[in-house]
Amino acid sequence: MFHRWAALVFVLALCAMTPKYAAGQQSQQSPRGRSAGAFGKPYPNPFNPDVFIPFGIDTSCTEGSQQHTVSIQILNILTQRVAIPVLYVQPTTSTSPTTSAMGAVSNMRLSCGKYLAYWNGKIQGTEKEAPSGTYLVQMVKDGVSSTTKIFYAK
Repeated sequence: MFHRWAALVFVLALCAMTPKYAAGQQSQQSPRGRSAGAFGKPYPNPFNPDVFIPFGIDTSCTEGSQQHTVSIQILNILTQRVAIPVLYVQPTTSTSPTTSAMGAVSNMRLSCGKYLAYWNGKIQGTEKEAPSGTYLVQMVKDGVSSTTKIFYAK
């Protein structure tokens, strides 16, 4: 019985945390002032089964040739990796209406700008759909991490 009360107190303590200290909140910065980049609002959210995750890499830089090492991964609530989204590219001409995926966003070299990541809702390495629930999207740019949440509803 004590363990149930202790678990309840623990959950209430987590709920009472202010949003800037809670895990899974957006755009955390390192103490040295380097940012990991910024997430846009994932859409649709909640999603079933596909989700698009907009993100930016130092959109204020003036030099277009500056490259950054970027990795994005989808984590479950226990912070176990579920998948790695792919970089989504929209066509520049109106003659080809389809869009295409460029590859997994894992140690990818990207220049400054805005990008779009795509996850099909499947567990990495399998064809199984991920279970419904809350997932964390973690971006690591040059060793600095940023996180946002997405919701999968079947």
